[in-house]
Amino acid sequence: MVSDRILMGPGPGNPYPEVISAFTRPVLGHLDPEFLELLDETNDRLREVWKSSHPLTFPVSGTGSAGMEACLVNVVSSGDVVVVGVNGVFGARLCDVAERCDAHVVRVDAPWGSPIDPQRLLEAHPRPAVIAVVHAETSTGVRNEIAPLAEGKGDALLLVDCVTSLGGIEVRIDDWAVDLAYSGTQKCLGVPPGLSPVSVSPRAVERFVERSRSWYLDMRMISAYVEAGAARSYHHTAPISMIYGLHAGLGALLDEGLENSWARHAQAGRRLQDGLVAMGMELFAAEGHRLPELTTVWVPDGVDEAKVRRELLDRWSIEIGGGLGEFAGRVWRIGLMGHTARERNVDLILSALTELVG
Repeated sequence: MVSDRILMGPGPGNPYPEVISAFTRPVLGHLDPEFLELLDETNDRLREVWKSSHPLTFPVSGTGSAGMEACLVNVVSSGDVVVVGVNGVFGARLCDVAERCDAHVVRVDAPWGSPIDPQRLLEAHPRPAVIAVVHAETSTGVRNEIAPLAEGKGDALLLVDCVTSLGGIEVRIDDWAVDLAYSGTQKCLGVPPGLSPVSVSPRAVERFVERSRSWYLDMRMISAYVEAGAARSYHHTAPISMIYGLHAGLGALLDEGLENSWARHAQAGRRLQDGLVAMGMELFAAEGHRLPELTTVWVPDGVDEAKVRRELLDRWSIEIGGGLGEFAGRVWRIGLMGHTARERNVDLILSALTELVG
């Protein structure tokens, strides 16, 4: 049975129709020449979407958290200083993973709902090995600035979480001098969860640790399998159908045009946020740093937020997310990502909320 739910939470968005069709393709062997050609095409498409020239650009076999771990375990050695911007759940998770690599973590905290001052990241330590920050913080709907970090990062590697930003807002890996970036398929790329696109600069490759703490995520080993033109070397069995889906989702995105996709997300997000304000509701994220693809809004006083989410699901087949941490029960997170970022979906959620909360 195929669900007719409209997924508008912080998690998976509805897939592009082309992706659904791709999952019906016959499964090939992961070393079949036809599949390897499709994998190379997928990596080329990822470079276009990342706006990256990095040769080592590929989908990690795992969700966005696997991409996070892959980027850290391959460049962080025991005792390395890692500066991390934290203004939500996923900045804190970066700290957790870095600590598991035995790094010396320097946190730069900002209140949830507010952006991180890039200058504070640059001034947090004189010689960090890595500066890490979340571009689009999924837990708060806040966009952090990345471009200002390029000029001042010095010898540090710049690592950026783009899980909720890639495909939905402007991301420019080369222009922003990002050394390690990871994303997820289930947000603005319009593909079910299961892969984490990464892009790694040659500068970061030169700093790969001799022996990664993870065998499965060891990019020295994976690169021999994924890089086009290299002699293929077996590492692990790639998730064939997931890569079919990613190939199709990237194709749909590039056919639309990356800038057109950014504009569509911006228009849908603006329509939703303006509509919520017109209803008398208060937006959570700081003005000027609100994500169009993920809107956070305070739950009105006296409203049972969990009951509203349940009624949205049962009566309108709309799924939205609740708040996290200290904001659980106090904030809603409404996603407009990938194929879901359409004006008709905005009008439907606004109509439903008007009926439920006035």
